[in-house]
Amino acid sequence: MPVLRIICLLALAAACNAAAEPRIVFVNGASAPVSAFTLQGDKLVVRSAVDGFSAGQTLALQSADFISGEKPTDVNAGIALLLAGKPKEARDVLQPIVDSQRAAARIDGNHWVEAARALLLAHALLRDADVCTRLGKEISDATPASGLDPFTSLAKALQMPAAAVDERRTTLSDLTTDNLPADIRAYASYYLGDLLAAEKMNAEALEAFLSVPGLHPTGGRTVLAAAEIRGSDLLTAMGRREEAVALLESARIAVTETALADEVGKRLESLK
Repeated sequence: MPVLRIICLLALAAACNAAAEPRIVFVNGASAPVSAFTLQGDKLVVRSAVDGFSAGQTLALQSADFISGEKPTDVNAGIALLLAGKPKEARDVLQPIVDSQRAAARIDGNHWVEAARALLLAHALLRDADVCTRLGKEISDATPASGLDPFTSLAKALQMPAAAVDERRTTLSDLTTDNLPADIRAYASYYLGDLLAAEKMNAEALEAFLSVPGLHPTGGRTVLAAAEIRGSDLLTAMGRREEAVALLESARIAVTETALADEVGKRLESLK
């Protein structure tokens, strides 16, 4: 890690502990909260005077070095709501984060892309096709890979009619291949398991859910925990109580203070 970056991180430690909001750190060592900026083309524009920056001041996007600070807790909270089958509630939690963190979308270490992808899936489940198109393009423009972000394909699969089971299953399976990033593989495997469970294909559904922590362990702790919870349900139905409890205990570590925490607690209580 470059010496200047190490110095910046040390200098910002106290500020980050005092204020949880992520900050944009510039190459000269200056920093300010992400929400203090708007992104206009390749320029960061200061909304109002803060931390030595003047209202209306413009800075080249290239002058931003990285994002410092912890991920907003509402990101995982929103993802948990999404995976708990509450897309409207997830949308309401994630939208403010996507709005306030938008200026950081193309800066190393941002939390905007993760929140925006989860928001995209929430809109997909709510059948907000126009919003999905706009947000999918915005995400694709913010990520370094060329072409559309693979989460746009997942969003399209989630918007397919309920009767299009085979088409949706094929699309979701295609998004679990090894050439794709772990996060898209984890989400696709989770929703594949969800689809198979709805079709009463319990053995196949269990395999899909368990593949999330088993094959895509870096895909995001919340989605891993959600898959463990769903897998535990299937194991319980199969009479495999000890394995179900083990999955729930693993999931409980990751879902503290989210909608999934209550789900874990209820299941563990019922298995006593």
